[in-house]
Amino acid sequence: MSVNNQANADPKIELVEQGGEVTLLFDDRQAMQAWERNLMFASGDLLCEFGSNFLEVGLGLGLSALRIAENPRVRRHVVIEKYKRVIDLFKDRHPSLPSTLEIVEADFFDYIRGVEPASLDGIFFDPFLPAEMGEDENLWREVTPLIVTALKPGGAFIPFFTTRPELKWPFCEYFDRIIVQRHSFEAYPTTRYTHGTSGNAYIQCFIR
Repeated sequence: MSVNNQANADPKIELVEQGGEVTLLFDDRQAMQAWERNLMFASGDLLCEFGSNFLEVGLGLGLSALRIAENPRVRRHVVIEKYKRVIDLFKDRHPSLPSTLEIVEADFFDYIRGVEPASLDGIFFDPFLPAEMGEDENLWREVTPLIVTALKPGGAFIPFFTTRPELKWPFCEYFDRIIVQRHSFEAYPTTRYTHGTSGNAYIQCFIR
């Protein structure tokens, strides 16, 4: 099932820097903001504990992509990004990239079907998704087993952080071991996608 069958036309994508805030917008919806840096770094550092060959889904501002690719133990880090505009914005800001980093313009929901089983040490998953896709149970029950299959035994899957202390559905149903790290966070006063603009955030690491 392709994400193209689940979503509308490509969104309008903008990078807004205003009042000390950096925000990536998709159709005026906050997709990512630069205050997430510490959480992205912590997620990337945790992922890198599991090996040297990684896949990341969703480029965003590229905070975790660069953190992972620049880790001395990483040999290869592939980032899948659906929207060319996001890639172009990132490359404009970072014209010189680590040799370990490869950015692929693709639809992850198609790409994952071609990933060799047990070939990845870890996956960091933080794409922009329309709300209806996040709630599509049939889609996730089809895709999540493909994610698990792509991981080596002992490999890690880390989805985007949450500001609620509850395990992420549906991933918790497909992994027997889960590590949860708690981190404090302080978002921008204008941030609308977290539960409050300060408090605790939770990074969840699902291990095959």
